[in-house]
Amino acid sequence: MSAPLTAAQRRTLLSHPAGWIATALGAGLAPKAPGTAGSLVALLPWWFLLRGLPPGWYLLVLGAGFVLGVWACAISDRRLGMHDQGALVWDEVIGVWLTLLAAPAAWWWMVVGFMLFRLFDIWKPWPVRWADRRVGGGLGVMLDDVLAAAYALAVLQVAALLIRHWH
Repeated sequence: MSAPLTAAQRRTLLSHPAGWIATALGAGLAPKAPGTAGSLVALLPWWFLLRGLPPGWYLLVLGAGFVLGVWACAISDRRLGMHDQGALVWDEVIGVWLTLLAAPAAWWWMVVGFMLFRLFDIWKPWPVRWADRRVGGGLGVMLDDVLAAAYALAVLQVAALLIRHWH
């Protein structure tokens, strides 16, 4: 876990549009649990905009969001002079959106998906931990959360399948 940003670092980060994107419009500047704050911020656009999209459009948004995140986090890393500072939470946004890719429509599935993503993002099972430690730059910031989201997506879908089967 990285130390909170100083006032000078926040100014440096937010003086470039990439910093606003990388911090999910400032959610990553939360003094405690910035990753959780970024994940929570992801729920609003998912609920109101993404969950109703056809799968092809949803995947297009995910892909564009991932590429945007690689760019924004790479610039933010360089501007801060450190890799994957805790305030960079766009990776959490994309991770939550990937986790909820095919989530059932009920609101509580959104909550379950959120919790599963946070679990795998914090736990970092292989290859999530490997990517977190070995892949640098903007891709490294984004990749470990996408891998954590793949675990969360799989567990969420198996749970939904089992619940449908039993009812």
